[in-house]
Amino acid sequence: MSESFDRFCLRTGLEALETLMAEEVEQLCGPSHARDDQQAYRWGSTKGEVPFHGGKVQIKRPRVRDKSGKEKPLDSYLEARDHALLSRWAMNQMLLGVTTRRFGRSVRLPEGDIPRQDGDGTSKSAVSRRFVALSQVKMQEWLQQDLSDLDLLVIQIDGLVVNKHSMIAAMGIDTKGIKHPLSLMEGATENHVVVQALLDDLIERGVNPKRAMFFLLDGSKALSKAVRNTYGQLALIQRCQVHKSRNILDRLDEAMKISVRKALRQAWDAESPELAEKLLRNLANRLKSTNQQAAASILEGLDEILCLIRLGLPPELRKALATTNAIENMMGTIRRVTRNVKRWKNSNMRLRWTAAGMLEAKKGFQRLRAYRQLPHLKAKLEEHTQKVLAETSLQKQSEAA
Repeated sequence: MSESFDRFCLRTGLEALETLMAEEVEQLCGPSHARDDQQAYRWGSTKGEVPFHGGKVQIKRPRVRDKSGKEKPLDSYLEARDHALLSRWAMNQMLLGVTTRRFGRSVRLPEGDIPRQDGDGTSKSAVSRRFVALSQVKMQEWLQQDLSDLDLLVIQIDGLVVNKHSMIAAMGIDTKGIKHPLSLMEGATENHVVVQALLDDLIERGVNPKRAMFFLLDGSKALSKAVRNTYGQLALIQRCQVHKSRNILDRLDEAMKISVRKALRQAWDAESPELAEKLLRNLANRLKSTNQQAAASILEGLDEILCLIRLGLPPELRKALATTNAIENMMGTIRRVTRNVKRWKNSNMRLRWTAAGMLEAKKGFQRLRAYRQLPHLKAKLEEHTQKVLAETSLQKQSEAA
């Protein structure tokens, strides 16, 4: 075979398209030179283009005009030239790390028999325009998505710096263990105002603030403050054990890190919250004489550290919900997707790229490992909701009396 498979596919496809267009012309205009029962008239031909392999190729298409003289487009040609495929191709390549400068080479072999040509839609500017347009549409659709149908049990919130600006992202886990990127907000820093705006957006789109929710956070005070302001006592906040351990160990000399890490692991794995608290307080007392900062770090946010243990969940589920690994992996995808961007123009660009990274990460999401045990968490959250509502009702009755 003297031609490549790509050239064979292109030639065969164009021949099929030419046949379809010719049949449609005959259906509209009748046989050539016919004069009776014509809906339209043949009007020569002109150049056209159809998408192929991330770019465009030129074809010769017939023209048809109706009896009023207005050109009548051919349905077969309109369907074949749908440029939505080009936009999806451009977005897919860029999310995989292909730069706009190298896009043409990635879809057309320089030594192949379908070379890149000027005007074929593979230039840097053409690819960039298609990516901007499609990523904007995708982001708007995602940020307007109704969340009321998601039976969320867990919400993770974390921040990422993009072009010296903080991007605050939220991810949820439903009763089936399926992970969902939920929302995104930009701020100059990771402050509680930005996080509050993100939570308000979640509620506006259907997340129920009057039902207990398990929040998994990295320990940022801004995150905890915003969650408490929104959910009050209905918020069950768990501090990420990896972040907490890192904060403590970073304050220690190398000689002490091994023994302290072992002690922390014993506390995380304790069977009861009483034992876990005892182990942590003992560790803090032991470090107090040599490193007051490390000791204070151990006791800081103790309730949030012990939240998961106090719920009495199965060990496998405790392990799965002990860290923010899920959202950290999503942040890693965002970093990979945005690493080739060198010139950040404005806020919209940062939001588009970050949202595109989150949606790209979603394609690789797997179920929570201990998803079969999530009914235990759901039962605990429902029990906590009833408890808080009962306490609130009693308090109102007491105030009224």
